[in-house]
Amino acid sequence: MNLFKYIRYFFYLAYNWNFKIAAHITRKEIKGEKKYGIDTTGADELGSLRKKGIDTDHSTIYMPVSYDVLEDVFDRVKANNHTHFLDIGCGKGRTLCVAAYYDLKKVTGIDFSKAFCTAAEKNLLLTKNKFPQLQYRVFNNDAFYYEIPADVDCIFMFNPFDEVIMSGVAENILTSFEEHPRKISLIYANPLHKEELLNIGFKEVYHTKKMNYLEAVILELQ
Repeated sequence: MNLFKYIRYFFYLAYNWNFKIAAHITRKEIKGEKKYGIDTTGADELGSLRKKGIDTDHSTIYMPVSYDVLEDVFDRVKANNHTHFLDIGCGKGRTLCVAAYYDLKKVTGIDFSKAFCTAAEKNLLLTKNKFPQLQYRVFNNDAFYYEIPADVDCIFMFNPFDEVIMSGVAENILTSFEEHPRKISLIYANPLHKEELLNIGFKEVYHTKKMNYLEAVILELQ
């Protein structure tokens, strides 16, 4: 266990939120990383991308969704009833890996950071060693232009971008839905731009909020 990583993350959370939530999330991080055998803890304000000239104006920092929130919504959405899981803004692949533990056998992640995509692939390879039937793909792509595959029926987002990109993503989802009608479940953690999705026909079926900060909703389109 990389103790320094967790200490650094704790103080990052405490500085930006408060000590109570920092202690809560850090405990969940240590337990979750051990349980799933992956390395996804940490925060990244995307400074390295800006130095490379990559536009990050519409993106949020990298910070993975808390394990307790993730497990809560996976329990509620009955992930194993779905065929193809897509994480938009997958970061280092935490949600994709956890999805495998909920019996999802086909997962796809997209992220505009090549480094995050590489980290996600490493974590997914570790997960595939435990679940040989797992099929995964990770694309270094801009979510605004990404065409939603016809068989994707469960989508995850952890507030990866602002309303500008969300408007494009919502349109892409609606286009895929209209061309290939099916029920789509969408898990949205820290749902700041939920209205963009409600406006295209999604209905909220579940909401959870812990400690005033850890929030997620499950939306359905059918």
